[in-house]
Amino acid sequence: MQVSESWQDDVDSVEREPLTRQQAQALLLAKPGVSVWRVVALQAVVGLAVGIAAFVLGGRAAALSALYGAVVVMLPAALFAGAMRAWLVRLKPAFALFGFALGELLKIALTLILFVLAPRLLPDLHWVPMLIGLAVTLQVYWLALLLRGKAPKP
Repeated sequence: MQVSESWQDDVDSVEREPLTRQQAQALLLAKPGVSVWRVVALQAVVGLAVGIAAFVLGGRAAALSALYGAVVVMLPAALFAGAMRAWLVRLKPAFALFGFALGELLKIALTLILFVLAPRLLPDLHWVPMLIGLAVTLQVYWLALLLRGKAPKP
């Protein structure tokens, strides 16, 4: 009796020709990447907008809480982007992959630490505006993917 491995597709075994230089450049122009600094800048803009809305609706304490929620997302993302640019690009690919995973782990840890420290750092913390600021700022990753445009022509 032959064992069937139904999880394997026949398509996976098809050999593909590598892209030529022109094909790779055309693909990069058609599907440009998203700059991490653009994402951080969009997070800052969205966080500021949520902070202003919270100020209008709930006053100064609500605005500070909403801004803190945005910072809980934005600060670790900015530090991660800086680390990626500063030292990960200099590493060999295997070490860069490990560094990327470690950076993501540290980003999550810093986010959790900032979240837990919120009541100590903001004595008049309003949880709902802070969570709204955090959630809306997290959605910027999706917004950045939707707003990515064509790369500028050389």
